[in-house]
Amino acid sequence: MLIYNHTKSKTKEKEYKIWKTLESLQEYTHTHTHTHTHTGSLNNNKKIRKGIIEEVYSSQSGHPGGSLSIADILTVLYFYEMNINPENPKDENRDRLVLSKGHCSPALYSTLANRGFFDVEELKSFRNINGKLQGHPDMKNIPGVDMTTGSLGQGLSDANGMAIAGKLDNKDYRVYCILGDGEIEEGQIWEAAMASNKYKLDNLCVIVDNNNLQIDGTIEEVMSSYPIDEKFKSFGFQIINIDGNDIEEIIKAFDVARNVKGKPTCIIAKTVKGKGVSFMENKVEWHGKAPNEEQYKQAMEELEN
Repeated sequence: MLIYNHTKSKTKEKEYKIWKTLESLQEYTHTHTHTHTHTGSLNNNKKIRKGIIEEVYSSQSGHPGGSLSIADILTVLYFYEMNINPENPKDENRDRLVLSKGHCSPALYSTLANRGFFDVEELKSFRNINGKLQGHPDMKNIPGVDMTTGSLGQGLSDANGMAIAGKLDNKDYRVYCILGDGEIEEGQIWEAAMASNKYKLDNLCVIVDNNNLQIDGTIEEVMSSYPIDEKFKSFGFQIINIDGNDIEEIIKAFDVARNVKGKPTCIIAKTVKGKGVSFMENKVEWHGKAPNEEQYKQAMEELEN
């Protein structure tokens, strides 16, 4: 298990995490080479964040905090890790993503737009009655969305089904599922986790967005799910703890996960809610609140730098 150690200096901490990642890689493989082709730049995380702000400002509604916290994870998934093709979004051999915390759709939509699934200008129609970008992901009408989500706690069950289907069909695609740390207070998550282990879904990678805030306060104040890593470990998952806003660490974590055999993987991504916008960072009130014009301008200016 990778250890997230807050007591080390930033440099020493990163060296330690990289060493532990390499140690895990050696445990699972000695010959891995990443075979997916990827386009674009991993610097797209800023563009994705700007898209998120554009969406919630344009609609004057939505969930910016938890969307901003997963922008780096989605950047790595869609511009490095996942085998996808914007020109053929329903390719049966593609990798799949289930955004179980569906209220953070602004992050997914911005990622898909910047990856080429649809025009970036469409982000301005978020939650507009005449647009297709609903408040929660819609697999029927939005290119690149693999599962309609929004009712919290259900996404891991969906991801299990996709992963099982892949094994039954002898496909080598992978399934990724992003959960919120507040969401995992839902009991269905743990029923699904038992199934992930029972069926040895090594083609499944769960990512927990551990930003420590949910709509009513901190995780500890509402219904603590800690220790998250130990809980998933007890359900048979391979555990990887990372800084979920560090691109390098995210890449290495997915490299490890891809080589785990015989069981599913859970990446606990320690993130900052509202990451990238100073006045939104670690502020619970930005869970589901849109910026006014002045705040919008400040946020976009910060994301330019």
